Amino acid sequence: MAKELKNKPLVEAIFEVRWKLQGAPPGPLIDPHYKLLLGRLFDRFLNDYPEHEQLPTANIPDELVGYVVQHRFRVDTNKWPLVQVGPGVFSVNSTADYIWRDFRPRVVTALEKLYDAHPKVSDLKITNLILRYIDAEDFDYTSDSAFDFLRDKLKLNISLPVDLFTGTDVENRPIGLLWQSSFKCQKPKGIVTIRFATGQKTNAPAIVWETTVESAGDDVPSIPTDFSNWIDAAHQITDDWFFKMIKGELERRFSGE
Repeated sequence: MAKELKNKPLVEAIFEVRWKLQGAPPGPLIDPHYKLLLGRLFDRFLNDYPEHEQLPTANIPDELVGYVVQHRFRVDTNKWPLVQVGPGVFSVNSTADYIWRDFRPRVVTALEKLYDAHPKVSDLKITNLILRYIDAEDFDYTSDSAFDFLRDKLKLNISLPVDLFTGTDVENRPIGLLWQSSFKCQKPKGIVTIRFATGQKTNAPAIVWETTVESAGDDVPSIPTDFSNWIDAAHQITDDWFFKMIKGELERRFSGE
């Protein structure tokens, strides 16, 4: 069972699925079943996500917004979690309300309803399965070194040669940072990506990090048959990496100790 933190740094948890659209770049990418799918999803989400929100992108012709979210279904007005859908894309998103034991069944049920609502399941060719966690911790990188924070708090050792700054008027403290790396994974088959950047959290300077597991193309398992195995394996990686990185001071802080 995933450990629950009293003061979790989570900004957003996202599950996203994408499927193949008809057409090829530079031409339009079209989902011929999208309009009917949207209406059928509305019916199926009415009990759990009664608040429908149409985004400005819904006013753009569908052939111009492949893989762009156009509609949201919320648990209540401006509340989370929510489900999002657009031509070729479908996601479940959670924020401060996130608890794995709630998020997992929401994702599994939402995917089941996507398949149930689709007018022609044989045309629903899944191309990407993505589980992403975005976390952030307050840190004033304008006055302190983001390199030090990453090394001391998140076990990531990034540095530049000191002599780059010796004898220059350049400060040896980044005011902006972006670092990303990806790794092949066998369970589930796909790619694990971790990304660190300077950013903001509730309008204050922060270090933001994302952990993503993605299966694409031939790495996508049989859906929906093998989906439960996929989501459990993907979460196992993100959970394991998160707690290994925050072990020590940050874990105590997030646990409310």
